[in-house]
Amino acid sequence: MHKKMKSGYTTGSCAAAGTKAAILALQGNIVNEVDLYALSGELLHIPIKNIEFTEHGAKAEVIKDGGDDPDITHGSSVFTEVVINPQGEMINFHAGLGIGTVTQPGLSVAPGQPAINPGPCKMMTNVVRELLPKNYGCDITISIPKGVELAKKTLNPILGIEGGISIIGTTGIVRPMSEEGFKNSLTPQISVAKANGFDDIVFVPGKIGENIAKSLELPQKALIQTSNFIGHMLEFAADEGIKSVLLLGHLGKLVKVSGGIFYTHSKIADARLEILASYAALLGMDKEGIEEIFKVKTTEAAMPIIEKYNLKQKGYYDLLAQRASLRSQQHVFNALTVGTVIVTLKGEILGMDDNARQIGGRLGWNLK
Repeated sequence: MHKKMKSGYTTGSCAAAGTKAAILALQGNIVNEVDLYALSGELLHIPIKNIEFTEHGAKAEVIKDGGDDPDITHGSSVFTEVVINPQGEMINFHAGLGIGTVTQPGLSVAPGQPAINPGPCKMMTNVVRELLPKNYGCDITISIPKGVELAKKTLNPILGIEGGISIIGTTGIVRPMSEEGFKNSLTPQISVAKANGFDDIVFVPGKIGENIAKSLELPQKALIQTSNFIGHMLEFAADEGIKSVLLLGHLGKLVKVSGGIFYTHSKIADARLEILASYAALLGMDKEGIEEIFKVKTTEAAMPIIEKYNLKQKGYYDLLAQRASLRSQQHVFNALTVGTVIVTLKGEILGMDDNARQIGGRLGWNLK
């Protein structure tokens, strides 16, 4: 039998629970657990680790529980301080230690504001309106002391969020192993690039492509990490009105795109050698060469075989790049132009297509 995966709650839910506990404390009711509704409509029961009174208000500590999801903030303390203002109706949100500040346009939060997303703000607002008189306002300050270091392991530096992590959550619930959550964490990169004036952007599936893109001095604000979700990111780019995408990555990843595979995790689809062999046969490789390719374990190990048959000189890798671009454009019904650059582990450019040269040229890369 499969073990049922345990759900958890977001940092936004932690902040909302802390808000409720702090307000209750200021009203004379110290609690060790609060109930509140997530934006999904589900009722959450969230433990409160500690409550203390501050100079002007109260602060509650909640331990983030991501359930069985490998969440970077799992186990971190989320502190929420509430200061009530009986003289006004405004609810103001502030970034404490470990919470970032947005510095670039394109996100759901405006530049200069704390990196606290609309979902958590709505949850906290619901709590305030439930517990305080209608004409009361308050100041809410959220802190995650570990957030300064944790932010270095996230996309926040790329997104222009400085000083810490973001308070996130669209529903308030963390679903274990959420693929959708991971995909949705990647797409804001495209919105930020668009807001910074880039209609031509660069997709790098992993660190190899990213490092090469940096060494070639492509604009950093145009670089988009896609992980294995190349198809999803192409679709989002098309919806955002992006003009063109330069795919830049290792042979082992992009050869899959040449075969029409857009979710490139090896457990989902791994036809690397089959695709390499089919294009090699198209350019004249004999049966013995094809058999050699099928005996190796990696695309890098197949490269000497391809070289032995002089296929690189015949445009083998350029052909793979052309096909990757063509299949990518077909995936988004030609809503944008795609160019592809295929590289080795060491950063050598194996092949590219004409689209790549044109897009690279617009991005200031003098492709030869």
